[in-house]
Amino acid sequence: MPEVIFNGPEGRLEGRYHHSKKPGAPIALVLHPHPQFGGTMNNKVVYAMYQAFVKRGFSTLRFNFRGVGRSQSTFDNGQGEMSDAASALDWMQAHNPNASGCWIGGFSFGAWISMQLMMRRPEINGFISIAAPASQHDFTFLAPCPASGILVHGDHDEVVPIDSVDKLAAKLKSQKNIKIDYEIVKGCDHFFVDHMPQLKKIIDDYLDKSLVKAP
Repeated sequence: MPEVIFNGPEGRLEGRYHHSKKPGAPIALVLHPHPQFGGTMNNKVVYAMYQAFVKRGFSTLRFNFRGVGRSQSTFDNGQGEMSDAASALDWMQAHNPNASGCWIGGFSFGAWISMQLMMRRPEINGFISIAAPASQHDFTFLAPCPASGILVHGDHDEVVPIDSVDKLAAKLKSQKNIKIDYEIVKGCDHFFVDHMPQLKKIIDDYLDKSLVKAP
């Protein structure tokens, strides 16, 4: 898992990148939680998503948003972080010009950024959104949601009440031409403390099911 440094809109960004040996392998970008509350690319939920994609032959990147770790510049309330994510996807596409697919994963703040990026980048054809902060941020931009994916949330989430995600899931599920899975983890808090094995299984099962028809 080599360390990489690539150019972002406001300076260098630090990441960890796995390049698949398979020709034409799909790519996946994984985004971390809120930088001002200790979120980094080494978060255990982010790492679990990263490993799940790597295991399935994806060229996979996780990186630190601006101002985190060795990434330059300072926090920008989501706008700059959205630009960072776009730069990260550009970097991956430059290294994988023949990628057979493109997925995005995000945890908490990273889920909000990832879904905004998905609206701007039609090549993204699948998503994993964990603990999406639907009570804190407006998700009405997902109209319509351009790709199928999964939402995962804990029913004891103390940061994002589950009813806000219930509403988001119901809205997305009502849209045509996409399929949205929604998994609720019983007794689980926002950070998946004591529930990582269950979360990993949900991610693994969803990817295995979704990639059956993939090249």
